[in-house]
This record gives sequence, structure tokens and C-alpha cells, in this order.
Amino acid sequence: MSFSHEFELFLRARYPLIYIPTQEEERVETAIAYSAKTQGNRAVYIWDFVDGYHGNPNDIGVGKRNPLQALELIEKLPANAPAIFVLRDFHRFLEDVSVARKLRNLARLLKSQPKNIVILSPQLTIPEDLGEVLTVMEFPLPAAAEIRLEVERLVNATGQTLEPRTLDELVRSCQGLSIDRIRRVLSRAIATHGELRSEDVELVLEEKRQIIRQTQILDFYPTTANISDIGGLDNLKDWLLRRGGAFSDRARHYGLPHPRGLLLVGIQGTGKSLTAKAIAHHWHLPLLRLDVGRLFAGLVGESESRTRQMIQLAEALAPCILWIDEIDKAFSGLDSRGDAGTTSRVFGTFVTWMAEKTTPVFVVATANNIQALPPEMLRKGRFDEIFFVGLPSQEERHAIFAVHLERLRPHTLKSYDCDRLAYETPDFSGAEIEQTLVEAMHIGFSQNRDFTTDDILEAASQMVPLARTAQEQIQLLQDWAASGKARLASKHSPLSCRIQQQIRQTDG
Repeated sequence: MSFSHEFELFLRARYPLIYIPTQEEERVETAIAYSAKTQGNRAVYIWDFVDGYHGNPNDIGVGKRNPLQALELIEKLPANAPAIFVLRDFHRFLEDVSVARKLRNLARLLKSQPKNIVILSPQLTIPEDLGEVLTVMEFPLPAAAEIRLEVERLVNATGQTLEPRTLDELVRSCQGLSIDRIRRVLSRAIATHGELRSEDVELVLEEKRQIIRQTQILDFYPTTANISDIGGLDNLKDWLLRRGGAFSDRARHYGLPHPRGLLLVGIQGTGKSLTAKAIAHHWHLPLLRLDVGRLFAGLVGESESRTRQMIQLAEALAPCILWIDEIDKAFSGLDSRGDAGTTSRVFGTFVTWMAEKTTPVFVVATANNIQALPPEMLRKGRFDEIFFVGLPSQEERHAIFAVHLERLRPHTLKSYDCDRLAYETPDFSGAEIEQTLVEAMHIGFSQNRDFTTDDILEAASQMVPLARTAQEQIQLLQDWAASGKARLASKHSPLSCRIQQQIRQTDG
């Protein structure tokens, strides 16, 4: 349902108080004016704190610097006169006891009158005592058709003609931006070289990065990691490689839906975060990192508002990868948190979006403790697949050593015995292998020589891997994965061998 259709439905149903959180004040007022015209030419009164009411000659300046007086005008007008009252930035006055009481009185009065109050605000902030009387409406960012009209208008103003392919690229890159931002960034491009070009797509992407820097909710994470930088995890790599072109127009014509996301569960240091970075680089998509802790704020309603803003930002850069590291820590113990249900509401908003999103935002979430995740997160439809990333096998440890040594000592790689290193490091994770190499380099550096295989083995002998210090936790994770609740990321991991052995015993 479009915004105009839903708004007109609210007008006919006599919803007295409508709250629209949006940064696009001019665009939403245009949409309201259009709906007012289609609904019998309703009068539209617009108020702001500095100028009071303006537009209607008889009421210009009424309520100037006085929000209570602005509300009093509404009940003074004839009861049978259809009207819409647009109050800009009125969220700032909702905590005032007299304003809140007046709004609640008006909510009762206007149920029998063809009048509606619309509160416009750049953020959603609703006091608890007004929660029942205010109806929140989402004002979506401009759709592709509206963006195309705006781009064509700017192109016509320059007198040039764009190739259809260039026009499509610009429209696609502008999706997720407000009309004002689209005008600014394309006007900047026109001012630079007198016309619009295909290279201006990069200017649009830079505008989106600027939005991210301003909000401080998401991090734009540059990455150079490749799929080949991941040692082992063959099942996971195959799954990712098959979906490399799934965001293309060719995939849409084929009938494929956008990939939804991936949950990587497993032991710390086994390459889950590296995988998220490698996906973005391999698929040539921007990587956004979400720190869930930044969503939570002290004011009532602000956490939910930040969550919606995060979703809007991610969709603004779509297609993109949204990486959520250690999601289990963010949403563990929902029922036991004493935050008046804020965490539960944030979680509810987030998982609902994951299930219903139609934009190409691929969510990569990592978790170390699967028991801490709410069951709703693991339901089908949230992620395309759940992979268990366990400890590497001897063959995979060989590959991990080779990847790191090729990066550190590409010219002397053959002087290192990767077979012996892999054999002598059972239960070591990828992160522990990397730390072992760092320690070996310290040994060699302190003695003014290059580090050797023996130095690596000495460093390994002094390290106690997590698999031994957190044996019970890891055993629980492996039992969970062995029960068939997740796909195994590795074909030849110790857990894969164990499951195959169980299957052979069962068949026997």
C-alpha cells in the first residue's frame, strides 16, 4: 500500500493524531497536499514554532512561538470544516504536560470531526502517555519511478540526453537517498562538468557513505580479504561461490530472489569474521558493520528509532553486506533484561525486517554461543543458511599455515614444513595459528634472523588453545551442530568425520 493510499484511508477513518517521522519535510508536505485535494479539497494548515501558522491569510502568525495556542486554533474552527493541521517539529513539545493533555483532549474531540493533526518530526519520540492516541505512519524513501522522474528532470535542464544504461545506473545508485540529497549530489555533478556521466555513480556512493559517517550507527568497512584467504571451509566457500551473481539483473530475470543472509555459528577464531569480509570483496559489494550496542539509547523510543534508521541506512546502500559480529551477545537473555522491554522491541523490529525485507541487503551474522540466541532468530526465513564453523582439520590447518606464510614470506614459503606444522598443532583455531606465527616472528626478530619452522613449533608449544580451556562449551557447540541443526562449513573437519562415522555405524 502506497503512502498516499494509506494516508487517505486514515483521513476517511478519522484518525485524529498522525505522527510521521521523516527527514523529507518538503516531500511529505507535497504528498499531504495531494491527498487533501483528492479528499474533497480539505484545507491544509501548516505550523512551525518560528512563524506560527502560514498559508491561510486569516490565520498567519497564529501560534507563533506558542505550541499550545497552535492546538487551540484547531478547536476554534467550525466543527464541520474539513482540514489537516501539519505541525512541524512538534515532537519537541510532547513532554510538556499542557501540550500532552491538549492533544489527548483533541484526540477525543476530532473523532467526530473531519479534521486531522499531522506531527512531522525527523525522529520518532513518543511519550508513554501519548502512545495510545498517536498513530505512526512510515514515509518511505522515493521509489525507483520517482527517482527516475527527478533524474530525467535534471538531465532535461542541462539539455543533454543520457543513454538508457547510464540512466538506469544513476537511478539504481540513488535508491535509498532522499529527493533533497539526490538533487544535491546530481547538481554537484552537473556543476563539476556541465552534465551527468556514468562516473557520477561514485559521487552518489560517497554521499551514502557520508550519511553513514553522520549517524555513527553503522561503520563503512573497507575490505581486501579474498575467498582464497580463508583456509578450509570448503562447503561454505562452494555455497558462496554459487551465489556470486545472485544480485545481478540476470538473476532477477531468471526468477531468483535476492539472497537473504547467512548465520555463522562456531568456535572463536575459526574465520567467521574473515568470511564476512571476504564475501563483500568477492561479490564487489559495500560492507557495513553493525555494532548492536550503538542501537541502544537512554531515551524512551530512541533505541527503536535508531533501529529503523539503521535499516534505512542499510537499504540506502543496497545491494550491500550487513555484518553483525557476535549477535549472540547483543540479544541474549531477552526476558531477563530490566530495560522495560527495549531490547525485545529492538529485536522484534530487526527479525521482522529480516523476514520481510525485499531489498538486496545480505545479512552476515556471527555467533559463538548458539544457546544464547533466541529461537526466533534461527527460524527459517531469517537466513538462507546456518553454517557451523568448527576447528580446522589437519588438512585445513596446512592450508591456513600456507595462506599466512605466503602473505608473510612469499619468497621463502618452501622453506617451511607446513605438513609438520599442521600435524603438531591439533585443536588450534585459525586465529591461534596466526598468533603462533606472530610469536615465532618475535623469536626470530629478537635474534636478528628470520623465523623458522622450529620457531613456530616452539611458539605453539607455549600456547594453550581455546579448545582445551573451554572444552565443555565447545563440546556443546559440536553436539548442537552434530544434531543436524546447521550445515558444516568444512568437508573434512573433525566434526564432519565424526558425523560420517556415526552414519556408517547406524547403517551397519
